[in-house]
Order: sequence, then structure tokens, then C-alpha cells
Amino acid sequence: MSTRRYTVRSVADIGRTIAEARRERGLTQEQLASQLGIHRTYLARLESGQSSIQLERILRLLRKLGVTVEATLSS
Repeated sequence: MSTRRYTVRSVADIGRTIAEARRERGLTQEQLASQLGIHRTYLARLESGQSSIQLERILRLLRKLGVTVEATLSS
């Protein structure tokens, strides 16, 4: 089993991680959005790293506290 780690410093990093994990599992945006009960356009905006005030604030807060955020993708 392969494992990849991503350091998350920005909303764009979150988007890239989501998109790669989704593709790794062979899912389309429509399929994943349906499974999550969200609109595909919202997922697309997340994957493209479009600004999200809430996510930016959370990441800034964590950085201020010295917290490093990592995502691990196991395939």
C-alpha cells in the first residue's frame, strides 16, 4: 500500500489534496458530491482552491498556534 503526505498551508493545498484523493479512488466530482450530499459546484470550487474565508481563518489560526496540518493519502 502506498502512502503520500501533503502539508496543508493554504486553501489551494486542501483543494489539490481533495482532487488527488478523489481521482485516486476513481470518483468523479459528481459521484463524490452525491455521496457527501453537497453540490458538485461547491466541490469543484474547493478543488480549484477558490478562497474560503472559513478555511483561510482556520489555517491562519493553526499556523499562529504553531500547528502543522498534514493530510495522508493511502491507496
